[in-house]
Amino acid sequence: MTETPQDDATALDQAYGQMQASPEDGVARLRFYERLADSELFLMLSKEPEGERISPELFETPDGRFVLVFDREDRLAQFAGGAVPYAALAGRGVVEMLSGQDIGLGVNLEVAPSSMLLAAEAVEWLHETLQNGPDQVNAAIEELLPPVGLPEVLLTALDTKLATAGGLARSAYLVSLRYQGGGQGHMLGFVAALPEAEAALAQAVHEALTFSGIEAGALDVGFFAASDPVAAAMARVGLRFDLPEPEEPKIYQPKIPGGDPDAPPILK
Repeated sequence: MTETPQDDATALDQAYGQMQASPEDGVARLRFYERLADSELFLMLSKEPEGERISPELFETPDGRFVLVFDREDRLAQFAGGAVPYAALAGRGVVEMLSGQDIGLGVNLEVAPSSMLLAAEAVEWLHETLQNGPDQVNAAIEELLPPVGLPEVLLTALDTKLATAGGLARSAYLVSLRYQGGGQGHMLGFVAALPEAEAALAQAVHEALTFSGIEAGALDVGFFAASDPVAAAMARVGLRFDLPEPEEPKIYQPKIPGGDPDAPPILK
């Protein structure tokens, strides 16, 4: 196997290496699946796309049928021995497309440290995991406090996830809080989020919890205008996350073909 140099390792390579180094660590395994879902992947096609219809190259093996994805274009070209048709999709878009097809996923085969085959059953599990969404809670906040007691694995997961959500909100603050009428917990409050991005941001936080192996109810999510007094209070006591400004927000949605997450590419 031809391996990528260590200083050229991708996020997927790093997550795979951590999973392999600790095979009994369930959190490391979940992190790898999260990176796979969030990564931009290049799906090998048998021919050029026709509108929204794509024809992935299918490989028949004794272990079932597989399509191949690579997390860099040059890795795809290296495997294929030259330029071949491909579709650039978010990992979650590939998983959505394969759901119910009994097709597995070959990842970076023969060209990277993260070379692996993901069985159809594992693809289906990841699809089901990504479909789970956060519950909506309506409660009035009584007091905001600095966050305490949250595991480092969750803070790292939130930082990684929000780093890919640039342009969807101005900032986010992690705080402890007490609710009116009793109850306390933690909240990640987004400031000046795009209204159309609120569901995606809430889902991102939910996934950060899920793939960190932490109970989903351990963290609430709130959205506040920059002029809201709660935003100022969060700024005083909270742990701030700054969301970067990428050229084009592209998480949570597959790239074309299949730009609509509710209408993934159609297998031919």
